[in-house]
Amino acid sequence: MSLLLKGISDRQWMRRAIRLSERGFPAPNPPVGCVLVRDGQWIADGYPTYAGGPHAEAVALAAAGESARGATAYVTLEPCNHTGRTPPCSQALIDAGVSRVVIAVRDPNPGAAGGVEQLRRAGIAVELGLESEIAERSMAPFLYAMRNRRPYVVVKAAFSMDGRIALPSGESQWITSPVARRAGHALRARLGAVLVGWRTVAADNPRLTARLAGVVNQPIRVVLDPRNQLTGQEQVFNADAPTRHIIGSIDLPEVLSQLYYDGVTGLLVEGGGHTISRFFSAGLVNRVEAFLAPKILGDGPAWVSGLGIPSLADAVQLGDFEIRRRGSDLQIGADVLCGS
Repeated sequence: MSLLLKGISDRQWMRRAIRLSERGFPAPNPPVGCVLVRDGQWIADGYPTYAGGPHAEAVALAAAGESARGATAYVTLEPCNHTGRTPPCSQALIDAGVSRVVIAVRDPNPGAAGGVEQLRRAGIAVELGLESEIAERSMAPFLYAMRNRRPYVVVKAAFSMDGRIALPSGESQWITSPVARRAGHALRARLGAVLVGWRTVAADNPRLTARLAGVVNQPIRVVLDPRNQLTGQEQVFNADAPTRHIIGSIDLPEVLSQLYYDGVTGLLVEGGGHTISRFFSAGLVNRVEAFLAPKILGDGPAWVSGLGIPSLADAVQLGDFEIRRRGSDLQIGADVLCGS
């Protein structure tokens, strides 16, 4: 009976750590949560708020102080075992005197892995895999990038009930509500990079920044402009955030590969419809986040078109919808399973 209760308690603490991990904007680093518990009582917790800042374990240990000695640490990702912009978290846990570490997911980044072995060598009990499925989803962009050597791609589109992203005149601001637009800014910050085609820049002159409280590192802005038709004076080229202006022949897999080696782990493709369609046609989309507004425009460009799908059997297949209310709009998210 005691083991059953212990297991339930462990799951609850790990789920708390997973929820914590979703609060910060540490891209391109993983969103990690850490909870410290001793004798069944919460001591402290932490999560990284931005890339380059203290990791989750360091934040929790600093808050706990001497109370961390003899505690159990619940961490969503294997504590790092290398010195980068911050010291190794595995050593910080050892120095703090924790007695047990429960980890949801091992770190697939070879440069940071090894924390499990380091902790065990120090005599700390380590348990792996608790709530790994939920934790994997919370860190999907980082984990996918590390395992596949390219960023995790999310297509984001805001459109009317009839699938239009603008009127025939090009007017598109604003189809969705301010609440939905803030959710879009959060996606930019969480993924760490945002991509558009030159037509979107020419039509809307967007800034493509994440204008939210708590965002320290602005997302990298990527603009595809094969014929160099932009002037360079558009807002996307200002000093608010770094920008990659890609001109000439564009090979999307090569673009993703280069972004990965530049440190990008997640990429939000915002449009327009032609650019989104190219990513679908190349089979490079991992997830869709659609913002549906209660409007009917009747005419205008669609958010995706021209895929040339010959039959329903060849359609892009999505997983189960995750639906959230965003003001007057709906945010509908789904993983891409196969197709196109």
